[in-house]
Amino acid sequence: MDKELLPRWGWLLVGLFVVATVANMLNYAVLGPAGLHEEYFVITVITGMAPVLIYIGVWYDDDRQHYWEHRSERIFGDVVFVLVGAALGSSIALVMLTDLGATGLIADIAAMVAGFVLSWGLFWWRNPELYRDEAGR
Repeated sequence: MDKELLPRWGWLLVGLFVVATVANMLNYAVLGPAGLHEEYFVITVITGMAPVLIYIGVWYDDDRQHYWEHRSERIFGDVVFVLVGAALGSSIALVMLTDLGATGLIADIAAMVAGFVLSWGLFWWRNPELYRDEAGR
């Protein structure tokens, strides 16, 4: 993929659209018929979007290209951490808010924030060298 074809926000938009489409197809074709309530469909969308938000920056920024020199097993492990973190964070937040009576957009946004923060935190925990220059160290 050519980085110059689109600006960073363009790649991010394309990636998020593709992942949201795939996650919704998975929700309606597999998870819905398997018994997952529609109010929890947002968890799969958030889980799919988290790697896009993290890895577009790692792929696009020239000063983070050394990340791709890691072994493929390490990168796969990082992706698993990001997916599990997003699923766990968004699930906890959504279930907690649903139990408190919050539904709709507020609960979805809170679940999104919790999922993205936990997934990025786990990614950062495994790869602090990618962000050292930004922290001033």
